[in-house]
Amino acid sequence: MKKHFILFLLLTLCFNLFSQTPTTEEYIVYAEPSDVWPNDSVPDIYKEIDFDDDLFTAPEYFDVSIDSLLNSWHIKYFLEKKEHSGYNETVAATDAVYMNRLERLNNIVDLPYNNIVRNCINLYVDRRRSSVEYMLGLENYYFPMIEQALDENGLPDELKYLAIVESALNPVALSRVGASGLWQFMLPTAKQYGLEINSLVDERRDPLKATYAACEYFKDMYKIFGDWTLCIAAYNCGAGNVNKAIKRAKGSKDYWTIYPYLPKETRMYVPLFIAATYVMNYYAHHQLYPAQSTGFTSYATDTVMVESTIHFNQLSEKLDIDIDLLRALNPQYKMDLVPGQSKPRPIRLPAIKTYAFIEKQDSIINHEQVEQIANKTYTGDTAPTKEKITYKVVKGDSLYTIANRYGVTAKEIRKWNGLKSSRIGVGKKLTIYINNGGYSSKS
Repeated sequence: MKKHFILFLLLTLCFNLFSQTPTTEEYIVYAEPSDVWPNDSVPDIYKEIDFDDDLFTAPEYFDVSIDSLLNSWHIKYFLEKKEHSGYNETVAATDAVYMNRLERLNNIVDLPYNNIVRNCINLYVDRRRSSVEYMLGLENYYFPMIEQALDENGLPDELKYLAIVESALNPVALSRVGASGLWQFMLPTAKQYGLEINSLVDERRDPLKATYAACEYFKDMYKIFGDWTLCIAAYNCGAGNVNKAIKRAKGSKDYWTIYPYLPKETRMYVPLFIAATYVMNYYAHHQLYPAQSTGFTSYATDTVMVESTIHFNQLSEKLDIDIDLLRALNPQYKMDLVPGQSKPRPIRLPAIKTYAFIEKQDSIINHEQVEQIANKTYTGDTAPTKEKITYKVVKGDSLYTIANRYGVTAKEIRKWNGLKSSRIGVGKKLTIYINNGGYSSKS
């Protein structure tokens, strides 16, 4: 009976390796069990299974966040990479070196090293090295505000690296299940922690406010688990799933003991966090070069409060600011409109423009108060920009659920992808254009 069970597991493993359909197998990991569970404490389900490092694949949320970053206006308008000698060469390190470097970091959160962590490090320094260089170019803008919030809340500084795993430092990142922003809040959780979300404003995309909300979430999780590694796992899958894993692991609160009982995607979350912490500190050792800022990440910025409705076009024309720069600095305003009439709203501007705004505020507000703002349409000189993403169809998707998720229509998706019907197969990649600023046309 035992042999039949092992054969079944191996056959399932092989099937999932070559199938394009997402696997539902509950207990697949990508490392030698002895590297995760020391002292002969390997759970029975892993014994006698030959794990191959080549089976390692990145979780879906990792690929989505990277793809979102590479298709965002952050990359298109404000960052550029320069060629360097050895630019495409991957510089690997031995296990001993990786382990020593992690041990030298000043951190509160445990950063253990094993084969799973090594695979995640290699993912960053090898297969996704180009994306890491863009994230390194963005960190100078986003990390200071994240560090400030963490410090004010007495939280470990290294939690900032979760934003790398969650969104690749893209504040307008949108997951397949509707999570949004630097910290990938789902809508109910975001509202629970005081973030405003409506037709015009989505504070999940406000880097500062979303970070303070994330801090509250971290503190709540720490009250429950008293362990930062479990808090990080809970950030991905929720406290309920972590508690279930603890129960199945006979009450153990050691992450690597509950590892096989966590949801599949969550198992890689902590190793990816450790790998992100590593690569953001030791990137130079792997010939990774931060992308150079050509825009907002190099600006000193300041915030002004407005109590009237202002469109980005008005600010752009009166203050001579590129409208894409306004979008980059204020991603929480979904339609290029600051609805200051309902309550005072912040606008982040280049510091050198804040005095000009104060001097010209009345003329800015009265500048071209056009009917299209009231009608929720857009007819200005600058057309709405659209962010192109690639969506991979998963089991349970329909063209209509995908369309609703991204605020488009099924007819548009068919047109963009040359589809003759609404039938789509699992694994098919769809091109989708998301409105990224400006008002949606009614045509």
